[in-house]
Amino acid sequence: MITKNYIYKIICMVFSLVFLTMSVSASQKTGVVKKVKPSVVGVGLYDAMSAVSHQLRGSGFVFGDGTLIATNFHVVSEPLDPQIVQYHIVFSGTGRQPKIHKAEIIAKDPVHDLAILKIRDTLPALQLGPDEYVDDGQDILMTGFPIGSILGLYPATHKGMIAALTPDVIPSANARNLTMKMRNRLENPFMIYQLDMTAYPGNSGSAIYDAETGSVVGIINKVFIKETKEAVLEKPSGISYAIPVKYLRLLSKKKGIAVN
Repeated sequence: MITKNYIYKIICMVFSLVFLTMSVSASQKTGVVKKVKPSVVGVGLYDAMSAVSHQLRGSGFVFGDGTLIATNFHVVSEPLDPQIVQYHIVFSGTGRQPKIHKAEIIAKDPVHDLAILKIRDTLPALQLGPDEYVDDGQDILMTGFPIGSILGLYPATHKGMIAALTPDVIPSANARNLTMKMRNRLENPFMIYQLDMTAYPGNSGSAIYDAETGSVVGIINKVFIKETKEAVLEKPSGISYAIPVKYLRLLSKKKGIAVN
């Protein structure tokens, strides 16, 4: 005969198992973030003539042999002024006094908004995921610098999931503003990840990685703005986009760069 006491014990056992599973999952996620953070870097510019000489422009991450930095092309696309002392830099470490590394752009892909920088020092590298697209609904994490270095270099982690695999297109309010390059891209769009995740301009170049393994599945490159650019910090849309890691592998291969 099944008694009330027996049913109560079964219910307690079920809740205990659920709580244990949730605790293990949270602990695993914490361990992944702890492993990833040393590989997260800031990407910026050194300008000897500026009031702020060391400028943080975006985020990036270490991969390959530990001297390679992946970021967005738009983070480093501004031409250097040959009339003054300027060069690209990478910030590593955390806090108010991060280490500064002089960096050189060794590969760039404006179409897929990717760039690879190289530094002299060796830092912990992240594992790149496979070329196959990640399934919708997969849990992901992102670690980068959403508000820049105002308070110091403190990487922040956000969680989300892959919402969809969607064509990358550039909308234009007026067809006359479309260049031939943009027309070709609209006719032959490549696939990118739409994310259910809040990101900000400073997150450009951040790695999107598997919440369980820490392997990189994509590189965040833009957010959906529902009102104005000025309101993006106050009223984020919660919709972001990322370039699949296959394009970083492809760029590396074209330049003869060996990656893991």
